[in-house]
Amino acid sequence: MSWVNMTVFITHCWKSVQFKLNGTARTSLWLRALCWCVWSVCALSLPGHAQTAVGSQVEVSELRLERSEGALLLQSTLRLDLSSTVEEALQKGMPLYFVTEAELTRDRWYWYDKKIGLIARHYRLAYQPLTRMWRLNVSREPIGMVGLASSLSQTFETLPEALAAIRRTVNWKLADVADLDSDNKYTLIFKFRLDVSQLPRPFQMMAGSQSEWNLSTQKTLRLNSDLGR
Repeated sequence: MSWVNMTVFITHCWKSVQFKLNGTARTSLWLRALCWCVWSVCALSLPGHAQTAVGSQVEVSELRLERSEGALLLQSTLRLDLSSTVEEALQKGMPLYFVTEAELTRDRWYWYDKKIGLIARHYRLAYQPLTRMWRLNVSREPIGMVGLASSLSQTFETLPEALAAIRRTVNWKLADVADLDSDNKYTLIFKFRLDVSQLPRPFQMMAGSQSEWNLSTQKTLRLNSDLGR
């Protein structure tokens, strides 16, 4: 909608208001009507905030397995970007919980695939206003169940530094090489997600309808018995 059309529209509304008031109504009434006209035009002509804001994004940019000293080690890298809304919630003191999972299975045509290895890491990221530091807790079990005492804790000066620790998986032992059989095929399933179940109740309800809170990704690799060589 052009500015000329906006002017015509406002003028038309103004004349309509003048006609209905017959010159005897109070000033506050026609002023509210004029403001309503301006607001209506702006709402129609300007793009909404949700259309222009950059939402949260996550995807697997690197995923591989390596052999080292008889163990099968997982290496991965995520591209993880938080939206301004999610960052604002962190800045106001709401912790976020993330989960990284990796599972290795061997194909079996006669039954369900055999599970060779499974690992998981649970993260709790929170901002501490008093120290202006970011605290990251890492645990093999859900932190909400076992508490912070059983987790490893790190502190960071900035949010990008804390997120960098979540993005990378380095030398996680997934299985023993001795458990791999020759002439078999394997499947590696890697998952990462924001644990919505540990958000406050209003945010749990909102997460289902707003993409910036729907942070999850998955990647699957088909591998042979010589994987990681």
